[in-house]
Amino acid sequence: MISRAVGFRRASVHKGIESPERYVLQIEWDTLENHTVDFRGSPAFAEWRSMVGPFFAQPPRVEHFTAVTAA
Repeated sequence: MISRAVGFRRASVHKGIESPERYVLQIEWDTLENHTVDFRGSPAFAEWRSMVGPFFAQPPRVEHFTAVTAA
């Protein structure tokens, strides 16, 4: 369902090497608002959260990043 969200580009999961109990879920969006407004305000967010929520040991820390290119 998240893959059908407006502005969704791709997602990947990374498992920690030094801390194998930790994971990073990276989701790329076309715009910040596609995540913060479109997806988080949609019924798909509640459905997605109910599916992945039980796997969280604690509430996730959500941060937003932008790509940096070398000159």
